[in-house]
Parts: sequence; C-alpha cells; structure tokens
Amino acid sequence: MERAEGMELQRRNLAAFIRLLGSSSEGAFVIERDGVLASVVPAVPQRSVVNSVVYRDGASLAAALDEVTAAFDQAGIAAWTVWVPDDDRDAAAALEAAGHRLDAIPTAMVLDLEGLPDPDADDLDWDAEADPGEVGRINDLAYGLAPGGFGGALADVRTAPPVRLYQARVDGEPVCVLGTIDDRDDCGVYFVATLKGHRGRALARRLLHVALAEARERGCRSSSLQASPLGYPVYERLGYETICALEMWERRR
Repeated sequence: MERAEGMELQRRNLAAFIRLLGSSSEGAFVIERDGVLASVVPAVPQRSVVNSVVYRDGASLAAALDEVTAAFDQAGIAAWTVWVPDDDRDAAAALEAAGHRLDAIPTAMVLDLEGLPDPDADDLDWDAEADPGEVGRINDLAYGLAPGGFGGALADVRTAPPVRLYQARVDGEPVCVLGTIDDRDDCGVYFVATLKGHRGRALARRLLHVALAEARERGCRSSSLQASPLGYPVYERLGYETICALEMWERRR
C-alpha cells in the first residue's frame, strides 16, 4: 500500500478512536476544529494515550494548538499527546517549542484483508463480548499502569458497532483482550493486551486473526493499527506492513 493511502487510513481510524474515547467516560468530550480532533478524558488525566490529538496538516495544528492546550488545561488534564507522522518535522518542532516532548514512537501498520487466510481457532476460548472494565483491567496490568488507567477511559463505552471488544480465556478466565473500531471499510485495532503470565502462547495473534476474519465478513477491506515494539512481531506475522513511524509528542504538567 502506498504511504499516502496508508496514512489516510491511520488518520481516519485514529479519529474514530478519539471520538470513541471522547464519549466513553464521565465528563469526556471531543474538541473538533478545522483539520484537528482531540479527546479530553478527565476520568484519566494522567494517561496521554487517551487524551490525544490527530490533525490533517501542520497549518491546521498550528492554528488550533493554543485553543486545544487551553481546553486540556481547563479540564485538568495532566498529560496529552499529539500523533505526528515521522516526516512532519515542522509540526514536531512547533510542538517541542510549545513544551511537548517526544514520548514514544509506535509503528503505523496496515493490512489488506483480502489476502488474510482463514483463522484456525478451534482450541481458542474466545468471544466478542468482553466487559469494558475487564479490557481496561487487563490493559492496566499488562502495561504496568495503576488501576483505572484504561478502565476509567472505557467506563461508559457502548459495546456495540462500530466498537467490538474481544477476549480470550485460559481456564475460564480472561487473559487476553483487544478492541476493533470500524471506520467505513477499515478495521482499526486497539487495546491489545495479554497478561504477563500468559504471553508466548500466541493468544493475541490468534484472537486478532479471528477478529480480522470477522471484520472481513462485515465488508472491511483493510486494517490499521499503531504497533508498540512488543506488538510489532505479532502484527508482522499476520501480514501487516509498515507505513511509517508515528511520533507521540506529549505535554505533561
């Protein structure tokens, strides 16, 4: 897939992710300006990944940055981030000058679902009815966060299309979770986490394979995600290809 097409999928689905977070907990809201979209989640003021901004171009970001910053400050948000493609050095420089610091560099990846083989999940105990609180709890534990980090952001999420929450169980207990968000014909993947004691069993890869097969049945043609270093090999084995690095420029009080 060409970079421009892949980046458009990334922006679109990150926007869908931000809209979801802006309506899934008490007091949460979305800021929308020309070419700029932000989720403000007061229930989780310390987690910048849920208080985040996506933008169309550098000019749009520059025009809205002061207003967005003020809105986060007024809501009591202690940390928020802006997703910046690795080739947008002007935006990165402007954010650094405004007090942001480079916090993480996930990999933007996409997958053409047409060539995805059918999953073999006969021995996987799974369903698409995970409790939002359980998805948050497992994410918090898997990533070493204090309780309520992700769970607080998902407290009021509606587990209905376009968001679906999947879980895999071992001995009847959920140990691996993920969420998908449909944006037109693209399936975004979020909240992927496996409890540390159950890693190395390909649970996340097999659960995601099932979720992607279901997305294809719904008519999705592609999937997009932002991979951490831990998740990158999982997604690569499923056939995801790299589009670019995405820099997360965080402002933390």
